[in-house]
Amino acid sequence: MSRQLYLNFIKDNRWKYIVNGLGTTLQITFFAVILGIALGFLIAVIRSTYDKTGKGKILNFLAKVYLTVIRGTPVLVQLLIIYFVVFASVDINKIIVAVMAFGINSGAYVAEIIRSGIMSIDDGQFEAGRSLGFNYTQTMIYIILPQALKNVLPALANEFIVLLKETSVSGYIAIQDLTKGGDIIRSQTYNALFPLLMVAAIYLIMVLFFEKLVSILERRLRNSER
Repeated sequence: MSRQLYLNFIKDNRWKYIVNGLGTTLQITFFAVILGIALGFLIAVIRSTYDKTGKGKILNFLAKVYLTVIRGTPVLVQLLIIYFVVFASVDINKIIVAVMAFGINSGAYVAEIIRSGIMSIDDGQFEAGRSLGFNYTQTMIYIILPQALKNVLPALANEFIVLLKETSVSGYIAIQDLTKGGDIIRSQTYNALFPLLMVAAIYLIMVLFFEKLVSILERRLRNSER
């Protein structure tokens, strides 16, 4: 076993494939989450505004098309389309492509999470905003969204965990992420067990760590409501 560890990780500094790949995975996940949340907020506000006021029919239609297409197709296919079709003739950093693909995909799910949070707020909160002299936009920003965000924070954190695992397909466009790093080691040592187990273990540790953070967040939110 020690010989296998040496061949797979120590010899020729092959451990760097894992470390560098991990950094790339976290980088893609972080920026994709930011893009997904920004896009999700926009779509959620458009959809909930239409549901509550009937305004923005065209924007709501476009938002529904976006949600249907993105949620109805695999993220891997979306990644390949963006890289090989949308940016086929453009020299662009592959990490940017991955961030865009995963961010757009995540935005569809974040939008529904935030929309559910907005719709869960009692209509009396809107009336309270009007009584304070706020218009619809001000009521949404200062009264509704803070409450909705508090309600859906655990779900948003779980979406981050899902996105972290989804980035494992980045290697399909030749990005050396964590999974691809393990696969490179496998191709050099002809041993799939140790590098893939290492990759799986790192993903598991990260997921368990973030799940722990989510549970702490949920506990604090429950305590703040008392």
